[in-house]
Amino acid sequence: MEPLLRVERLCKTFRKSKEQVYALKEISLQIARGECVGIVGESGSGKSTLGKVILALERPDSGEVWLDGIPLLQLKGAALREQRQHVQVVFQDPNASLNSRMPIWRSIMEPLDNFPEVMPPFLTGDRSDRLGMAAQLLALVGLPMDHLNRYPHELSGGQRQRVAIARGISLNPKLLVCDEPTSSLDVSVQAQILQLLKSLKHTLGMSYLFISHDIASVQYMSDRMIVMKDGAMIDEFASTELTHQERHLYTKLLVEAAS
Repeated sequence: MEPLLRVERLCKTFRKSKEQVYALKEISLQIARGECVGIVGESGSGKSTLGKVILALERPDSGEVWLDGIPLLQLKGAALREQRQHVQVVFQDPNASLNSRMPIWRSIMEPLDNFPEVMPPFLTGDRSDRLGMAAQLLALVGLPMDHLNRYPHELSGGQRQRVAIARGISLNPKLLVCDEPTSSLDVSVQAQILQLLKSLKHTLGMSYLFISHDIASVQYMSDRMIVMKDGAMIDEFASTELTHQERHLYTKLLVEAAS
């Protein structure tokens, strides 16, 4: 069966002073429908750059990304916009996706307003009932209706991230990219957000690309794990095999540092 996402030989370089730095070195991976693939590595390993290329927020020097057999990097304009509804993101900082001057319900509905033809199968009622749809999305992420008219500054960090997740799932995307979604949160809240993301994956049947420096979080969320270092993939395995003897030395060092 054709994978949902197929990435082939992505390369990306940046100029740093007078040097050319490789952010991605011949990266290839696949994500099946309903699968979560986790990317783990230290800061500067290239994992977030990989996420941005898959989201079409960065252009690679070479390589290709296919979503459902469609080559995303060859698309422009309306064709690219149409495909973007199928790949959504939850960033590390929820404030990056929330307008401080906009009530929560409007922030949640913004993606659906941008794609008025989309009606997610997990929402019911009239598409014109924007408040009602926003309330359903809030309920999916565990927030009560009385948050609809609040503003971002009136919510805790964990609540803001739940709103960002509601935005991320609102278009019923085929793939949700989670880029360090818990790293700015308190430890107790991190666990709650991870549980929510895992529950939504099973409830809605989405595929995830889960990116984090925290190897324990990646193992908890993922079916398969990929370890990156200096722009390269150096290890790939089922998440249940994290502590197996044949793991790469760098993977073992990450496990050791986290224990």
